[in-house]
Amino acid sequence: MKKLNLTDFVSLALRLAISAGYIWEVADRLGFLGKHGSAHVGWGDWDHFMKYAGEVMSMLPHHFVPVLAVIATILEGLFGLLLLAGLFTRAAAMGSGLLSLCFALCMALSFGIESPIGYSVFTLSAASFLLALQPNCFWSLDGSSLFRHVLKQSGTTGVD
Repeated sequence: MKKLNLTDFVSLALRLAISAGYIWEVADRLGFLGKHGSAHVGWGDWDHFMKYAGEVMSMLPHHFVPVLAVIATILEGLFGLLLLAGLFTRAAAMGSGLLSLCFALCMALSFGIESPIGYSVFTLSAASFLLALQPNCFWSLDGSSLFRHVLKQSGTTGVD
């Protein structure tokens, strides 16, 4: 049996924290957390989210905003679920890092540098990139011997 070390727990904590953030935000913009104006609800529905997305992406032509908002929401949900399960962890973490870096840069251009710093978006990006570099996938599907066996049988070289 493998001896657990601090790196195992750090990678698990990063996976769960990043995953929870993405799943929470997607649930919020889809109205699953309550109506707009309710406690602990940022948007509460797609319309309020789209208004914010338009502000964040103010440097882009207006017709790009809905498409990019849908893509971002799909990716956030996908990365959140993959990281929660620990499936394709490195790829999901790298995608998360790139997505959150793009978001941080858009926020900085639209609202000033204090906005992405104050909302820790650069921190999310850095944490995602750090997770992508972690050697172990503790309590994950990536780390399960059954998953590795299925990948080997299918001819896939790995989950990284």
